[in-house]
Amino acid sequence: MTDPQPQQNQWKTLDKDLSRLVVLEQATAFLSRPLIAVGVALAFVAICALAAAMFTGGAPNSMIIIAAAAFGAYMALNIGANDVANNMGPAVGANALTMGGALIIAAVFETAGALIAGGDVVSTISGGIVAPSAVAEPHVFIWAMMAALIAASLWLNLATWLGAPVSTTHAIVGGVMGAGIVAAGFGAVDWGKMSQIAASWVISPILGGVVAAAFLAFIKGRINDVEDKISAARFWVPILIGIMAGTFATYLSIKGLKKVIDVSMGSALLLGLVIGLLSVLATRPIIRRQSEGMENRKKSLKALFGMPLVISAALLSFAHGANDVANAVGPLAAIVHAVADGGTAEKVQIPLWVMLIGAGGISFGLTLFGPKLIRMVGTEITKLNPMRAYCVALSAAITVIVASWLGLPVSSTHIAVGAVFGVGFYREWNAERKSRRSGIIKGKPVAPEERARRKLVRRAHVLSIGAAWVITVPLTALLSAGIFVVLNWLG
Repeated sequence: MTDPQPQQNQWKTLDKDLSRLVVLEQATAFLSRPLIAVGVALAFVAICALAAAMFTGGAPNSMIIIAAAAFGAYMALNIGANDVANNMGPAVGANALTMGGALIIAAVFETAGALIAGGDVVSTISGGIVAPSAVAEPHVFIWAMMAALIAASLWLNLATWLGAPVSTTHAIVGGVMGAGIVAAGFGAVDWGKMSQIAASWVISPILGGVVAAAFLAFIKGRINDVEDKISAARFWVPILIGIMAGTFATYLSIKGLKKVIDVSMGSALLLGLVIGLLSVLATRPIIRRQSEGMENRKKSLKALFGMPLVISAALLSFAHGANDVANAVGPLAAIVHAVADGGTAEKVQIPLWVMLIGAGGISFGLTLFGPKLIRMVGTEITKLNPMRAYCVALSAAITVIVASWLGLPVSSTHIAVGAVFGVGFYREWNAERKSRRSGIIKGKPVAPEERARRKLVRRAHVLSIGAAWVITVPLTALLSAGIFVVLNWLG
């Protein structure tokens, strides 16, 4: 009779080998995920280039349009990867949305905003940064737009990889400025406009932070810190939802629906007031019903802000798609116009196939590469809950409206991220104020040295994001200038 022990050892060895293979397969799959995303992105760029080839139909200089379509798709991918995090990050960080849910909502509403209300007409020289007459030669104009597109795309790609949310508008403006200076000299640049953009680096985040902190202070004072929290919530939450509804009605009227309906600021504000009042009346019974049986504590209140936060994130995505799609397809449309008509008109109509490239690229970029910055904005700067995230979303819309009314050039990216910082710094200031009075943090005595060490906002992100904002325009300008020289020499 043979001993079964060697057979058992044999199977034991085989099990160990199979386990090692499973671990190796898992590690390979984990490492290959980024490569899959890059592969899908490259496939999308190639499809856009092929689509451009079909629409140009072998026309003269069609290769220029095909190359511009590829770079326009690349730019749209980077806008989706970097810029959309500002809209969805707070909702994800507050656990009002899962990452998957945020990606789906953002993709749908960004695409809808881009196709329904985006890109009716776009200034070929990016809002008057460079005078069209200064680059009247079509071939010089084409290479300038191409250089701006490539430079802005490369910087956005690098910023996303570094985890820095930056302004796509500032990136394309810097690109146009750099190429324009090389093409037509410093005198061609509207330096007054550039000084306004530089001022917005300070104005945007401060305005966003102050408005968000003010709303958070109001919620804490009127709802969170009162004795009967549920009754206070039943009164104030519908009013806050009404403010949100009215604000977004005004926001979308003046910023996101220009193609569908053109309204003045006064009409937009009146429309917002009416919708806000109707929203208060409609949501008051809903909030009363939702709050029945809730415990009288802060944690219960968070549920009342969940759905309004999701809706605000969706509306911000719609408005973003309507406005920022032009950053991807504006230079592409200008190149198509210059090649087809041989001119550098002040404004051009964006063809539908160009809009589809922009809308599709933003959605693909968000889905493939967006989660990194969504997590950074939502969880890594400061801790958010539905109430704090709601203040961020509301601040973003209100600040854009106020800035438009005052004629201030502001960046939606800077406003949203500034609002997150504002919420965090307000919490930090409020906690320090309370601890100075009692020497207690969360029920525990804490020494002054320990209080000073405890920070609710990560300082590293303040410095890194601020630095990325400041260098966006000069860096893309230098990069674009170099690319223009190369393209002009090759052309």
